[in-house]
Amino acid sequence: MAKQQLDLVLLKRVFALAKPYKSTLYFSAFLAVILAPLTVARPYLIKEMVDKHIFIGDIPGMIKMAVIILVVLIFNVACRYLFIFYTNWLGHSVISDLRVKVFKHITKMKLGYFDKTPIGTSTTRTINDIETINTIFTQGLITIIADIISLITVLIVMFMTSIKLTLICLATMPFMILATYIFKEKVKAAYQHVRTQISKMNAFLQERISGMRVIQIFNAEEQEMEKFKEINRAYTAANLNSILYYAIFFPVVEIISAVALGLMVWWGATGVIKGDVTLGALIAFPLFLSMLFRPMRMLADKFNTLQMGLVASDRVFKVLDTNEIITDEGKLNVKQLKGSIKFDDVSFAYVDEEYVLKNINFDIQSGDTMAIVGSTGSGKSTIINILNRFYEIQKGTIYIDERDIKEYQLDSLRARVGIVLQDVFLFSGSVLENISLRNEQINREQVIAASKMIGAHEFIQKLPGGYDYQVMERGATLSMGQRQLISFVRALVFNPDILILDEATSSIDPESESVIQYAIEKLISKRTSIIVAHRLSTIRHADKIMVLDKGEIKEFGSHKELMKIEEGHYKNLYEMQFLEVSK
Repeated sequence: MAKQQLDLVLLKRVFALAKPYKSTLYFSAFLAVILAPLTVARPYLIKEMVDKHIFIGDIPGMIKMAVIILVVLIFNVACRYLFIFYTNWLGHSVISDLRVKVFKHITKMKLGYFDKTPIGTSTTRTINDIETINTIFTQGLITIIADIISLITVLIVMFMTSIKLTLICLATMPFMILATYIFKEKVKAAYQHVRTQISKMNAFLQERISGMRVIQIFNAEEQEMEKFKEINRAYTAANLNSILYYAIFFPVVEIISAVALGLMVWWGATGVIKGDVTLGALIAFPLFLSMLFRPMRMLADKFNTLQMGLVASDRVFKVLDTNEIITDEGKLNVKQLKGSIKFDDVSFAYVDEEYVLKNINFDIQSGDTMAIVGSTGSGKSTIINILNRFYEIQKGTIYIDERDIKEYQLDSLRARVGIVLQDVFLFSGSVLENISLRNEQINREQVIAASKMIGAHEFIQKLPGGYDYQVMERGATLSMGQRQLISFVRALVFNPDILILDEATSSIDPESESVIQYAIEKLISKRTSIIVAHRLSTIRHADKIMVLDKGEIKEFGSHKELMKIEEGHYKNLYEMQFLEVSK
């Protein structure tokens, strides 16, 4: 698709976003049309005032013209105020809706999208790029149309006033057009470079600030600072490059304007003496020139602003157009599950056909507990990810209650399957909000009851403010055990029918382990549970234990059954851990 066609498609799509506000859009366009003659009226009325009233000493006529000019000026100011206000209101309303739309879309993305897309890039798309789209309304197409109408109107009135003076003034116009075109192209390239650099900076800062603990642990501050300085220098250079073109263009425009004014005054003064030009026209023409060159000077900048808005909109629409969304075509909306699970010849790959799970087959009866063990990279966490449809499997079928999981509505399925992760993520906000996740159907009494059942109530009560204690980002002010307990309460209060614990005790100190183990027993009671375990001592009472190795099931059975297998994977792992503990 040609560049012009692509821009036109993007422009149509951007303005389609303004459909809910089309009355405001039409009103803004109407004001743009009205402002053009209003802007030109003032110098024309001054010319008429000089030629028809001042020279002949017509005081009443002068007063009448002065009143007319004042009324026109006030009306012009009122219309310009409304134009600026409503174009900005329109732009902010559109991008407010667009932010919600983009964020909603991102929350439906497959986790694979986030695996390969830096957080800073998504942040740039959601904040910076969408903010840039606002300029299409505030400084872009509507204002460009207003300026073009104004230019045409000024030229018409200038020709009506004096053809010769107008032609003299237009003698410098080819130089203005050339300078404007060069400036537009140079600034466009510079702006694109600026957008690229700011995206890189956002991605770098997001990643480094999130991983600051690792940077400080490994004393890598200097190395990261050097990387940041390099990115910062590139971003600064990109901005300075764009400023350079402005620093050259505006003085050039001033010179061209001054030359045009000089030519007009030189020839106009001669024309007044000869009687070819009226004094009123000579007085009005500098104002006409200002109105002619000012929009032309700004048009180049506005075209670039429009172009940058289109570049930003292209990036945002690419996010909205991505097909990396879990398809939600299920019809089943269940309030409760029995909890039986079956994997039927399931294979899964994160990339192409590099399968990390190969022909997985197993059954879990309703209310049973199954543990998954295996070395790092064996596929334990992957089974959890595909059961909850965070990723789509390539082969086989997963059943819950003897129904393909794709038959369930996605939100209905995930509402009945709870997960407690090893790396507990807590948001900025109170303990209560982190447990309920601001779900209005969960009240304080339910949260307290769940906390008491888990054994977390005592430590929460000791926090300053109790359940209203403000947790810092990622729960930095709480211990690992405390964060884990809060995640257990969160899982229990949502009352899932299937519970998944992903190495929930692997990072817990021995003191907290007994409390956590008690919490786990409460959680898995009377519900189907899958426990991904690092410490095998915590899963001996599981109904079934599945041993994974390189994406394949090596062994499956109870603790007693697996311990009877000579040279078995599970037996070797268990004995190795037992020896480590005894040492």
